[in-house]
Amino acid sequence: MKIRDMGIERQVTEEEMSVSPFARLFSLPGLDVFNIVTIGCKSECNPSTIVEGLKNTLINHPRFSSILVTGYGEQKGKAKWIPTKVKVEDHVIVPDIDPNIENPDEFLEDYTSNMALSPMDMSKPLWEFHILKLKTSHAESVAVARFHHSLGDGMSLMSLLLACTRKTCDPEALPTFVVPKKTKAKNVCFALVAWFWFIVRVMFHTCVEVIKSMIFICRARDISAHIMGKPGATLSSNKFIHRIISLDDVKMLKNAMNMTVNDIVFGMVQAGLSQYLHQRYDHLETSPKSRKLIDEQRLHGVVFFNLRPNRDIEDLANMMAKGSKCRWGNSIGYVLIPLEMKSNDDVFEYVRQSKTMMDRKKHSLEPLFSHGLLRLTLEVFGIKALKNLIARIFGSTTIIFTNVVGPSEEISFFGHRISYIAASTFGVPQGLVINIQSYVEKLIINIGVDVDVIPDPHHLCDLIVEALHMMKSAAPQKTFHAPEV
Repeated sequence: MKIRDMGIERQVTEEEMSVSPFARLFSLPGLDVFNIVTIGCKSECNPSTIVEGLKNTLINHPRFSSILVTGYGEQKGKAKWIPTKVKVEDHVIVPDIDPNIENPDEFLEDYTSNMALSPMDMSKPLWEFHILKLKTSHAESVAVARFHHSLGDGMSLMSLLLACTRKTCDPEALPTFVVPKKTKAKNVCFALVAWFWFIVRVMFHTCVEVIKSMIFICRARDISAHIMGKPGATLSSNKFIHRIISLDDVKMLKNAMNMTVNDIVFGMVQAGLSQYLHQRYDHLETSPKSRKLIDEQRLHGVVFFNLRPNRDIEDLANMMAKGSKCRWGNSIGYVLIPLEMKSNDDVFEYVRQSKTMMDRKKHSLEPLFSHGLLRLTLEVFGIKALKNLIARIFGSTTIIFTNVVGPSEEISFFGHRISYIAASTFGVPQGLVINIQSYVEKLIINIGVDVDVIPDPHHLCDLIVEALHMMKSAAPQKTFHAPEV
């Protein structure tokens, strides 16, 4: 491939970067995966301001100012990142939108869905921003960003995007996040016993969860035809919707049940999904046998874990501003989560089950094992074997679930105050992707679906929110007892 044949002016240096194994995986034909982030702003977006802001931040990151040469097709050879001179204006798109559009929320959903289906120009760095001068129910205007997964995993990309923002109360300060408080043992002997017990629990849960994971990989796929994606599907008819609820409501339940926000949120999702699936079965089949069948089903979901050590986004901001070094790339592990679809009269039972199951996962090394399994497969058997393993694992699960902690104070994106942030992923085999994002006092539920599998995502979202309302209304009369793990 000749450099001058590419469609944009480029400035190639001798420091061409090699492509990481997982970046190469996500660039394989038929396995293009993208992250999409919707940013609602409290004022009308100024495209020129955003362009200037990106020039001073994002494109200073090596991956965002390089072209990916995959090594496939006409680009046969070693995969690599080639640095280039980026014209930011080509990556910031401002469509002409009718200001008197009848249903702006529906237009936004359709617009993001069309973005999912449109191919990305591989002759340019693999990112773009769409500025929509569109007033919706929760924002005066909207910016929609699309990133190719080869640039980095979703958690890295979200952190990098937040490193481009600043607090509205202090335009020079980076966003702050709520950090869980760590309790310190007062007694040394008690601390040693607790440490030893922790090691025992980790070893036990790791063995159990890894064995269960391997058994799942060797067995057949989930069997519910009413929620599964099509075998081998990646990009199809996607739809992305979001719902904003009060974070305080979730925290109230968290404190009442002595659990975490993640436990409550996953319990809500499981309750809503169970109700949705039962309604689908009731609509198609009404026999007691069919209801018993779904009660006995156990579907599986995928939850991703960040394997990097916790660090402040100041590292990423310094990398863009000063060119300092910072670890980057796709560095995540996953765990397989069983989803109980049995209908429960007590909505809190879903939360208790979620806590018990998530505590086991947190006290295991399954995320490290899953990451190591993928790397070992790649190094021993090659990229095609890794692709087949990925297809088997993720093609045999029902849902991808992520929960991201966002800024605790209001932030601005190059001078535009942010109302909400909603993120999702497309290009994956699952028919359902649920991302939960907290922001100040809001909790944003973002749902990405394959409409051929879930034709009514709004109804599914309604059932998830309804589960929260049911818990909230029952909370004053309920005495909670968190189960021991």
